[in-house]
Amino acid sequence: MIIGFVIGESKPTSVTAQTSRPLAVGEYVVIDSKNKLLGLAEKTIVSSAALADVHNYDEAVESKEIADINSRDKSFTTKIMILGFLSGLKKGNVVIPSIPPFPGTQILEATKYDLEDVFNPANSSWAKIGTLLRNPKIELKININKIVTRHFGILAMTGMGKSNLIAIIAKEIAKLNGTLIIFDYHNDYNNLNIKKMNIMDAKINPRLLDSSTLADILEIRENADVQQRILRLAFTQNVKESKEFWNELYKQVEFVGANPERKEDRHSADRVCDKIDDARHRFSDILDPDIIDPISLIKEFRINILNISGFSEKQANVVVAYYLQELLLDKKLSTIVNNSKKKHRKFRFSSPVFVIIEEAHVFIPKFEDTHAKYWASKIAREGRKFGLGIGIVSQRPRNIDSNVLSQIGSFAIMKIIQEDDQRQIAYAVESISKDLISQLTSLNVGDAILVGQCVNLPTLIHIHEAKEKITGSDPDAVGEWKKMTRFNEAIKDAQELINKDLLFSQ
Repeated sequence: MIIGFVIGESKPTSVTAQTSRPLAVGEYVVIDSKNKLLGLAEKTIVSSAALADVHNYDEAVESKEIADINSRDKSFTTKIMILGFLSGLKKGNVVIPSIPPFPGTQILEATKYDLEDVFNPANSSWAKIGTLLRNPKIELKININKIVTRHFGILAMTGMGKSNLIAIIAKEIAKLNGTLIIFDYHNDYNNLNIKKMNIMDAKINPRLLDSSTLADILEIRENADVQQRILRLAFTQNVKESKEFWNELYKQVEFVGANPERKEDRHSADRVCDKIDDARHRFSDILDPDIIDPISLIKEFRINILNISGFSEKQANVVVAYYLQELLLDKKLSTIVNNSKKKHRKFRFSSPVFVIIEEAHVFIPKFEDTHAKYWASKIAREGRKFGLGIGIVSQRPRNIDSNVLSQIGSFAIMKIIQEDDQRQIAYAVESISKDLISQLTSLNVGDAILVGQCVNLPTLIHIHEAKEKITGSDPDAVGEWKKMTRFNEAIKDAQELINKDLLFSQ
């Protein structure tokens, strides 16, 4: 069906159209040139000649009456992004025309036949996650290969559906017998109802750390120079190899602090001892000097949920860094050995691994160097070669290191209101236009803009609700308050009855 015509000045990448109805931003159309082109409505303007220059209410009433009886009064102008030749897009090839469509070219409604092959490829590496926002009859798939090998970012305000999308991705990777690791910072995925799950508390062996990293685990401040020095001197090879790790470390700190030539160290040594004692008891379930290989707890071909909610921010940073470092090292060595065809060593992971980091702005901050940021950056740069992909999830894009963001090949961007966040997204994601970014404030829960290598084209999508995601919804505060009020009233009534019975019996 013809719904408009190209007007004005055309470009190979965009045209302006006059249409018979207002087109919704994100709606797909076909530009009926010699070789059909697929276009995306980026911006729509509705205007009225009669109501264009109105100065008061009475004039507005009169102008509206004129506009209502004049069928030619309304004007629907749409800016359309040219996405490529339709025939090429159906095969996954994006080719932009060298010559733009001529003014007068017809604009057609995109049919299911036009869109299905583009957004719903019949290929095992593509997984369904939702439907086109403006064409809900069209299922949309993402390329799992591309999010694993080229990395993936999920950016959105709190409550817009980030964890729901992660649950869907986890379900699809589980179907493929893939290996997924989610660093669960808020214990959101403990009740994720997916087969092949491996839920575990992230553990770390303090023997395997260097002194500065151990200081972070013990929560010794960076500017506590004397305490840092004492720990560094005390953390000897004998301590690392001792059967009684904590006791030996404690004794060695006391020994360093007892140096008669540095009497001023005694107080600082006592403070380090206090922190050792606090850490070994408060974090006894996650700081385990007897665990040989914490990474071995991760199971290949499973959805692994690593609970790091019990750690402080600094400790969680150390834990994430340690796991990322070991994963990258393992994948590097396994790739090198496999390429050399020498099978003398068994590695933890024989196939690609995808790692998702929740609250990425905590672990990969823009203005701070952290252990996790260093290793996440290395994976973002090098992981593709070794079958190690990274997914970053955050509600504060402006606080994420821009170098890491620039290495992310695909993004799901949900509702974002802050202008600083929108600017960061525009900087990091070349394939998203200013007009699409302007739509971020109007997206609803579950809506997203998908851009990058995981989709054939920039796409507005409504993401399916994951039935497997049991937790993560907002608490019903009012309902909980009412329930507690009724409970307290029932207790009060029961107590009054008991008091009356006691009084009567007396």
